[in-house]
Amino acid sequence: MSGPTRTLVADDHELFRKGVIAALSATGDILVEAECATGRDALRLARVHLPDLVLVDLGLPDRDGLDVVADIHRECPFSRIVVLTVNEDERALFRALREGASAYILKGITAEELVRAIHGVIVGESYVSPKLAARLLQEMRAPARGPLEELSERERDVLAGLAAGETNREIAIRLRLSEKTVKYYVTNVLIKLHVRNRVEAALIADRARRDR
Repeated sequence: MSGPTRTLVADDHELFRKGVIAALSATGDILVEAECATGRDALRLARVHLPDLVLVDLGLPDRDGLDVVADIHRECPFSRIVVLTVNEDERALFRALREGASAYILKGITAEELVRAIHGVIVGESYVSPKLAARLLQEMRAPARGPLEELSERERDVLAGLAAGETNREIAIRLRLSEKTVKYYVTNVLIKLHVRNRVEAALIADRARRDR
């Protein structure tokens, strides 16, 4: 990038936000053009400024920070996005990276480490806080799990009914459950298998049976 890196900082904690801005501004090559405290304003300012770099807190008061990351990446694809958060949940990390974030930084980082990480992002590198990077590597090295391994024993019983073409009522009678409870289990099965309907769930069950 030629010239200073034009930056937007979105964080609802004013004292922390001002500290980040001071640390970035002190580098001399990062220019904070805009700051805000809400997700709505983050997206609006990103559209207006088209910044080179956007720092986003996930704990914004009005919107899910991950949705904000996704929206900014979609509408400003050339802006590099840095998530700056206290959220150590691996699911948040994975989704942030999927939605276009170049870095996922935990807020316990020092000002020097933050600047170093951001300079890396500016030149095209990615960054994940070491604490989470270790978990990420562990997850990647773990043996791949089949889709059915995510299901509880009861959810597998319900899936067997779906594969056999049973209705919720028939499954309820067989398992001695209420139809409402069966409906709850069916919903869980669809979510865990990442499918849209009973037919797709039944196909996965049949494929798993044939692969044994």
